[in-house]
Amino acid sequence: MIHERARLFSTRPYLTLGTRVKEVLPGGYKIADILLFDPAEEELVTVPDKTIPKELMDEEMVGASHGWGVFCARHDRSVRISDLYNPLASKSNPTMITLPRLTALSSNYCNVAMTSSPHLEDCVVAIKFVGDHLSLCRPGRDLEWTNILTPPSCLENSNLMYSKRDKKFYLPAPGGKYLFSYNLHFKEEDIPEVQEVVYRGHPELDQSEWELLSSCTRTEHLVEYTHGFYSTVLERIDHITQRFMVFREEETTEGSIMCYTEDIGDMCIFLANSEAFCVPASSCTGLKPNSIYHMGRGLGFYDLTTGNPHQYLAPDGAPSVLTQPYWLPPFST
Repeated sequence: MIHERARLFSTRPYLTLGTRVKEVLPGGYKIADILLFDPAEEELVTVPDKTIPKELMDEEMVGASHGWGVFCARHDRSVRISDLYNPLASKSNPTMITLPRLTALSSNYCNVAMTSSPHLEDCVVAIKFVGDHLSLCRPGRDLEWTNILTPPSCLENSNLMYSKRDKKFYLPAPGGKYLFSYNLHFKEEDIPEVQEVVYRGHPELDQSEWELLSSCTRTEHLVEYTHGFYSTVLERIDHITQRFMVFREEETTEGSIMCYTEDIGDMCIFLANSEAFCVPASSCTGLKPNSIYHMGRGLGFYDLTTGNPHQYLAPDGAPSVLTQPYWLPPFST
């Protein structure tokens, strides 16, 4: 049974829903159930009786990457990385990696990206703030964060991602027409590289549909897969998903261009405030291929084949308010 449970956790993505405190221990520790949402089975998954260290009690989870949560204390801006939400990690002694206190002026977090597991020597953690700040740190090596001013009034709410292929952090500009990149040794005085993005092809829509989309709020996400990038555009009205548009990176004689597609094959894309990632549907029974699983003001998935959005109902036992909703990729055993 234990091996079967480990196998399921190692092949499934999950959404973090928070914790349910069961007992307060002397010294400030708590025993709590970890609450996860399984999109394949559309049900709540509970990891029972996990110890929450006192250091994480008053800290806010501000992002997730590679299955690790990034936590920050509002009162002193201390930062910790933890495997608290990893169902395969120790229940009684979750790993915590302490980073230097943040010194960027902004205190509103946008999202987080990491180059690898924080256990690896070459790991770099990046935190994007709402506004014009990006901060980089190497766990266990840097004594302070490298604070970078991004171009003003350009990348305030951009979604950060890391490319293993290019070994760079990317921020798409509004409209997705430009990509700003930051290498792993970027200094405060350096200037980011800027790449113009060329798009080809768009969906065939009638005038009324284009007029509807023109009234939508729009966000861009960049996600890396085996052969390149997907650029995903989310269109919303009053926080209700209307349409996703996906553009696949293709190499041509003119260089790299982004081509509109409604077919990403067996892939599923997972989008939230955490770093976006892809999972093959065939690796997890119950996932819908050629779909985008998203978490924002609502939780659901979008079928690229039909163009239909699907909204999940809140599973029994889930919190009424989600304060830490981040997708986590399948865990390693």
